[in-house]
Amino acid sequence: MRRLAFISAGLLAALATQAMAQSLTLPSPAVRTYQTETADGGFALPLGPFRDGVIQTKALAGGVSRETWRLDGGGASTHSLIQNLAAQLTDAGYEVLLQCDQDTCGGFDFRFGIDVVGEPHMHVDLGDFQFLSAQKSDAEGDHYVSVIVSRSPGAGFVQITRIGPQGAPETDVNTVTSTMTGAEGAEAAPDSAPIADQLEQNGFAILSDLEFNTGSSDLGDGPFDTLGQLAAYLVAHPDRTVALVGHTDAEGSLEGNIALSKRRAQSVRNRLINEFSVPASQMAAEGVGFLSPVGSNLTEEGRTRNRRVEVVLTSTR
Repeated sequence: MRRLAFISAGLLAALATQAMAQSLTLPSPAVRTYQTETADGGFALPLGPFRDGVIQTKALAGGVSRETWRLDGGGASTHSLIQNLAAQLTDAGYEVLLQCDQDTCGGFDFRFGIDVVGEPHMHVDLGDFQFLSAQKSDAEGDHYVSVIVSRSPGAGFVQITRIGPQGAPETDVNTVTSTMTGAEGAEAAPDSAPIADQLEQNGFAILSDLEFNTGSSDLGDGPFDTLGQLAAYLVAHPDRTVALVGHTDAEGSLEGNIALSKRRAQSVRNRLINEFSVPASQMAAEGVGFLSPVGSNLTEEGRTRNRRVEVVLTSTR
């Protein structure tokens, strides 16, 4: 199991929150990578794993705040971190409603069936993630929290979503205070970096030069440089496994787009097997349709960005 950095008990980043009786702490150095809030929003809170084709959720309305954090280094496991956060929530008066890992949550289907901030702010390793949801009631009303913990090879990632009474987004988790000085987080590999560097540092990469025939799952003739780079990486690292994940824009039905995106991912997998001799056991092919956009589907530029195949590192060793 890959590990997150605990520098020492005294080097903890404190997250002070209005809805909690005590601070919620993350290992230092922790860097917030994303934050958004609304006084009157909605959220589907997961209450159960993916089972029989669905995830049991509770529809919530009220103040919603969402933020993500990056934790650089290696140390405690994602399991240890979620256990620590669950204990802190329990101490603050919360009741844990659901706590599960990648296997008991439902793996791929759970990950892409819940609300997750997009890359590069939040990264979820399909082979190593933890989730919990919790509830607390007080004189102000009901307060809910969901937490996702995962990592890339070089860093840990935490997403915290809080839902409170309408008109009062729980936004007191604004700062991270660390007693550590001179700590610099590792830079994420840019999109222009070699595929191997993106996988090792970020945990995923977009195969940006792929071309498919319009409305078809047939991969163009190429050659495609990203496939050559990915093949070289996988052949050189036979212990690594990846998921090829197809994505579409929002035109058409969800069911149709999921099927198309999975066929496109399978076409990429077949090319890697047949032309580059990459072992089939190192690759899975999945599709999520338009459920994980990287651009706005209201513009042609955004829809073009959304039509893509990503490679996600799924190895946990």
